[in-house]
Amino acid sequence: MSLKKFLLSFTFIKQLFFAFLIVCASLFLFMYWIGFTTNHGEEIIVPNLSKLTLQQAEDKLDELNLDFELLDTVDYNAAFPKLSVVQQDPHPGEKVKQNRVIYLKINSSGYSKVRIPELIQKTYRQAVPTLLALGLEVGDTTYIPNLAKDMVLEMKMNGNPVKAGVQVPKMTKIDLVLGDGKIGFEEDEMDSESDSISKDSTINLE
Repeated sequence: MSLKKFLLSFTFIKQLFFAFLIVCASLFLFMYWIGFTTNHGEEIIVPNLSKLTLQQAEDKLDELNLDFELLDTVDYNAAFPKLSVVQQDPHPGEKVKQNRVIYLKINSSGYSKVRIPELIQKTYRQAVPTLLALGLEVGDTTYIPNLAKDMVLEMKMNGNPVKAGVQVPKMTKIDLVLGDGKIGFEEDEMDSESDSISKDSTINLE
């Protein structure tokens, strides 16, 4: 039988048809297996774990067949309970597969401590960003007579003098005592008045 007749024969067409069915069935089974092993179409909405303790977050994730990993402890945030979840990734509401790892960051148990910087002889404009950069707050400002206007002359905490280098919790308020810049002006006025009196006395004597 020639090749042409064989290709056009019923036997060849039947075998080709069966081969096509086998290929289609294999592709269908393969796609079904892929979908089954990857939980195709089965998505879980990530819950909101904010302000939950680590144990509460773990229990909630276990119920949804999700895992978690603790990344870090962040600086204390008073808006969140101590040692509670502050950040999570993926974010609440996102859709993920089963056994997805949710990365967590928890709140510290309290404010960390920093050293009070040396601000004496610095201007108020220099002192403020220095305090804020360290996580401290600027408290009350008072003025006393001094030639240097707005220069820091003393630092206080809770009404008591405090020196640079002392460790205090972040968010502590540091009060600043500044120069009012008026003492020089008053002295100049007194000198001018003295000069005027001296001149007047001289004129009268003459």
